[in-house]
Amino acid sequence: MNKFQGTGVALVTPFNTDGTVDYNGLENLINHLVNGGIDYLVSLGTTGETATMTKDEKKKVWAFTAEINNNRLPLVAGIGGNNTYAVAEEIKSFDSTGYSAILSVSPYYNKPTQEGIYQHYKHLAEVSPLDLILYNVPGRTMSNMTPETTCRLAHDFNNIIATKEASGNFDQFNQIMRDKPEDFLLISGDDPITLPMIALGASGIISVIANALPKQFSDMVNLCLKGDFKSAVPAHLSLIEFTKLAFAEGNPAGIKAALKNLNVCDDTVRLPLVKASSALEAAIVKELEKISVVA
Repeated sequence: MNKFQGTGVALVTPFNTDGTVDYNGLENLINHLVNGGIDYLVSLGTTGETATMTKDEKKKVWAFTAEINNNRLPLVAGIGGNNTYAVAEEIKSFDSTGYSAILSVSPYYNKPTQEGIYQHYKHLAEVSPLDLILYNVPGRTMSNMTPETTCRLAHDFNNIIATKEASGNFDQFNQIMRDKPEDFLLISGDDPITLPMIALGASGIISVIANALPKQFSDMVNLCLKGDFKSAVPAHLSLIEFTKLAFAEGNPAGIKAALKNLNVCDDTVRLPLVKASSALEAAIVKELEKISVVA
């Protein structure tokens, strides 16, 4: 499980101004992150705007990401949905070359019971050729996966190796840490609470803001993992305002505005999302200057 310790990054999907996938921008982004010292990449999670992408586009992005990464870092593919059998078919047909695991979000919109969530992941675990990382994000799915369900899955299936927890509920994190198998990983799904989650025992973060600030964020995470929280706290505090701005008008509009100003890729997003407002972009640039990543 060491490959999923530290800082993972939920990659944005760069688009050209005409809305097509910008593969040059994606290559720039991958190299930006590798050179920035992050630990693993997550391709086509929620931040990648997968809800607006076709099956063919997703296959091409996964393959291109594996090609450009060239085994430099562990790769995770985001494959999830609210139709269990359709997700299972997508997982079975997935070309896993270059990938180490699949991140799969808890079913959204349907509002399944805890037994329904358990049976969903049970079915995926039984068909997946790769290890699975659960993803609990109630703010988007409108359905919380309880610690009991998370730990039940962790104990019942050896190929369910971790959970990305974005509930923001520390009572929930406490219960998972207490009741999970020893080698099962709790991964932060929220940038602002990465430090306290690692203090509790989390293995790291799957981050959004590290798209723009890979070195700054991974340096902070590495200090936390070494137990040097005295040094990590100032780094953590220095990122608070940027993090707030990055999410102020939704994800990934803010982080794409930052990436544009770092000359990594364009800030185009697909409807129904829209670009960051000019006022927000100006505030993001000012904060990047303060963090000393733009001249």
